[in-house]
Amino acid sequence: MRLLSHLSAILALLVLAAQPLAAQSVLRDAETEAFLDEISAPLVEAAGLEPGNVEVVLINDPSLNAFVAGGQAIYLHSGLIDAADSANEVQGVIAHELGHITGGHINRIGEGYAKAGNISLLSMLAGIGAALAGSTDAAMGLMMAGQSAAISSVLSFTRTQEASADAAGAEYLSRAGITGRGSLTFFGKLLNMEMRRGFSQDEEAGFWRTHPLSGDRISTLRGTYEKDPAWNRPSDPAIEARFQRIKAKLKGYVADPEHTLRDYPESDASTPALVARAYAYHKQAKMEMALDTADRLIERQPADPYFLELKGQVLLESGRPGEALDYLREATQLSRSEPLIASLFGHALIATEDESNYEEAERVLRASVGRDRYNPFAWYQLGVVYAARGDMPRARLASAEQQVMKREYALAMRSAQAAEAGLPVGSPDWLRAQDIGMQARALLEQQCEMSKDRSCRRRR
Repeated sequence: MRLLSHLSAILALLVLAAQPLAAQSVLRDAETEAFLDEISAPLVEAAGLEPGNVEVVLINDPSLNAFVAGGQAIYLHSGLIDAADSANEVQGVIAHELGHITGGHINRIGEGYAKAGNISLLSMLAGIGAALAGSTDAAMGLMMAGQSAAISSVLSFTRTQEASADAAGAEYLSRAGITGRGSLTFFGKLLNMEMRRGFSQDEEAGFWRTHPLSGDRISTLRGTYEKDPAWNRPSDPAIEARFQRIKAKLKGYVADPEHTLRDYPESDASTPALVARAYAYHKQAKMEMALDTADRLIERQPADPYFLELKGQVLLESGRPGEALDYLREATQLSRSEPLIASLFGHALIATEDESNYEEAERVLRASVGRDRYNPFAWYQLGVVYAARGDMPRARLASAEQQVMKREYALAMRSAQAAEAGLPVGSPDWLRAQDIGMQARALLEQQCEMSKDRSCRRRR
């Protein structure tokens, strides 16, 4: 019975690991993305990677987790940001995940499963041999022992990878001159969470874990960090202050307003508290309170593009796009046309339903997708502008761009084909329509193959 429970747990783990990333919700915010890029840049450089090639992505998930999933992308759960007390703690997590990237652990996971598969197959053959010889009990014992050994092999492999990432993360923090105190504090949070949930920290429990015991990780890393010259180096106060803003904004955006207002009561006049309450009021449809709070923030820092963006967003989503334009235009200029802010500005221009704004909207949105192609919202808005101006081929091309990102591959193929038929042959947009059509076809075939849906091909 004990082995069966472990088998079930491992099976559940593998099912979760196999979930497509697209099934999870990505949170995009200009200020948050800029902050995560900034605090990860020295660590990425210390890891010997190019900062522009490593992406830190925020996932809307309340659990305390982070992971890499191929390529050079690190995924942080929103629950991790909420649980962290400092930017230094988040840097410790990013350093660890960089250890997985530089170690090629995602690419090598197949080695661990292949080894486990070989063990399982051999035990199965031995069990069949025993059964044919007439020893049913021996056959069952061999098969169960083989399955246990296979699981042990996989878990040992992942624990080795985690320990390797811990060591690499400590090295990258040291090279970047960043203290490891936050890393230890965060592991302490994991340990406390495990103990509250009744997870044993004894040796037998460690045998059935994908990660080393948190207590052991803390002991090992403490010896490394305390010897490092950066151990007593304080974290940058400006970065820590910005982290509190980021954390408050995230809380206001994803949490129930009641929880946000409990954690950031009106008696708290700090900037992070005002940010959190502005989003909470907005979610409660208390628009005047949200706008008043945004005004208080702008009074404190008139040239902060993110506060101007907040005011413009509240006005736009309150059905007052004309009033939002000045705030979003200034936010776009101050942020040097940051793509996410620019796409919101473009949306506001369209929402005025004033045709005289469409030329500016097209210019702003084209610049936005030129710097960040992976923004389906911006592509949708650009398609609206093209359609309003009678440019249907480019409207269909914009639709194809956002449909392929939303995994609507059949629709993307049809939109790309319609765009290609109406665009000048050999033009950049015509070539792009061809590329999207081929990409959508390949992804649709892959999707059909994975789903084993025989009707899939007929629906294309």
